Parts: sequence; structure tokens; C-alpha cells
Amino acid sequence: MGRTNPPVKGAQKMIVSIGGNAIARKGQAGTISEQFANVAIACRSISSIIRSGRPVIITHGNGPAVGNLLIQNEAASAQVPPMPLYICNADSECSLGLIIQQSLYNALRSSDMEREIATVLTQVIVARSDTAFADPQKPIGPFYDEQAALVLSRDRGWVMKEDARRGFRRVVASPKPLRVVEAGVIKRLSEQGVIVIAAGGGGVPVFESAEGLLTGVDAVIDKDLATALLASVVKAETLLNLTGIEMVYKAFGTPSQAGLSQMSISEARSYLDKGEFEPGSMKPKIEAALEFLEDGGKEVFITTPELAEEALSGRAGTRIYR
Repeated sequence: MGRTNPPVKGAQKMIVSIGGNAIARKGQAGTISEQFANVAIACRSISSIIRSGRPVIITHGNGPAVGNLLIQNEAASAQVPPMPLYICNADSECSLGLIIQQSLYNALRSSDMEREIATVLTQVIVARSDTAFADPQKPIGPFYDEQAALVLSRDRGWVMKEDARRGFRRVVASPKPLRVVEAGVIKRLSEQGVIVIAAGGGGVPVFESAEGLLTGVDAVIDKDLATALLASVVKAETLLNLTGIEMVYKAFGTPSQAGLSQMSISEARSYLDKGEFEPGSMKPKIEAALEFLEDGGKEVFITTPELAEEALSGRAGTRIYR
């Protein structure tokens, strides 16, 4: 048996967010063995943070896992009734939670540590009135030809849009997260020393009725915005965002590309307003970082899993500070 190594009383709480592109990496087939290997890299860094005595809560992306589930849905639809998107969100939250939970358990045991780890299936409330529902933009699932897209639009009420001339895809809303339903239990478990994995893929989006009843909705919540919301609720001081590139760049992918090792809130806001960060890629990470910092957070680090420890010591990655 390993030593329990509980968090140090009064130590600053950290949220670690593992991006979907750090779980299923570009150029890989996306097999489960590849995902376990990728997550193991992140968990070695996370185990070092835990060994330092800091309380840790983990969130994660779910792409392309949820997209693969939707493709499986359609491929088997003649034999098995296809599941709605919000159920696929829940499925991917649990399956990726298992990969992270098991990988972190093994990383801790390899360092002669033993801690309780729990994945909490997380629901996140969104507003029916959110303008994202009026103009869905988030592409999900497989590609279809134009005729099939017309049939799906007619028979299922899906909004279908052409995607980069590769065919038509379903698009859904990406509404703003308002409240994490399970925030209380996540906070209590963390305070009791449990390492919690939560809000996977941004959580399962739900509507709340006037009577307080919940209903799942087919939408995709941005993982970074959900992470920032949860981080604020649990009073975390630090947010570590593990993604597919080593640091934040302005003018990314252009001849004038330049790395940004540090940014204040005002500097990050200025770059954001100038359009320096790509929508759907780095832009939501910066927006979430600013939300977290403006709501009381202390600092945000953005880097790859391999460079996490170096980033926290100021030797790699990007640090955004209040």
C-alpha cells in the first residue's frame, strides 16, 4: 500500500483541464490504447502537483470521443435506436473519466502514493433564451451528402450546414454555462481530500424549469468556459490548461507568429479584441482564462501535458495573471 499523502491544509486549490486534443492527438488513429498513453503523460504531471500537497480538481474535453459515438449511433441506427446528443455527452464524460481516473491512480501508485479519486457525472444548466440556440454553429457527427442532409433536416429537425466543402454536418448550439448542478458535491469531495474529475466535455447541458426540474438538451458547452465556471465556484486559485501546443501565440500560423510567455489580464484582453486568437481553438481558452481571473482567480497556465511542471515553475508555456 502507498502512503495517502493528503493535501496540505490551506494549500492553494488548482483546476487542471485536459484538452480533447491532448487526449486524442493529431495524426493518431484515436484508439483507446493511444488515449490511455496520452492521458498517462498528463497524469504524471498531475501526480507531481498532488505530491506537492495542492488540492486538485480535473476537467477534460471530450472531442473527438463524442463525435465517434455519434458516428457509431448512425452506423447502427437500423439495429439500435440512436441516442440523443446529451446522452452521448454523458457517455463520453464517463468513459474519458475512467481513462483519467485509472491513469492517475496508476501514476500515484507508481510514486508510492494512494489517494481517493472520483469521477462525477456533471450537469450544467444553460438558458433556453441563449442566443446560441437561434443560430447553431458547432458541427458534430458524421458528414452527409446534400440529399441525406435534407432528409435529416426534415425528419429529425436537425440544422445542417456545409462544412468546408467536405459535405454537410449537423450543427448544434454552444450555449453559455450558467450553473454546475453538482458543484456542491464536487466542492465537498475536494475539501475531504478526494481528487475529483468533473465537467467532462463541458458537462451535460440541461434546461431548468420554473419548478427546478432538469431536462437534457442537445447542445455542446465549451469545456473551457465550464471549467472557468467550476473553478470560480470551488474557489480555485490556479487553472492549468493542458492542450496540444506548448504556449499561446499571437498571429498563430502566420509569418509573424510570436509566442507569449506571460500576459496580464489587460494584455490578454487587448490581444483578444484584436483577433489574435483563433475561434474554436485558443480564443475560448483565453476567454475562459479572463472569466476565471476576473472572478477572483490568481493565475492561468496554458501548455502541453509534457511541459506542465516547467510551466508552473515559469520555464515553459504561457502564464496569464491578475
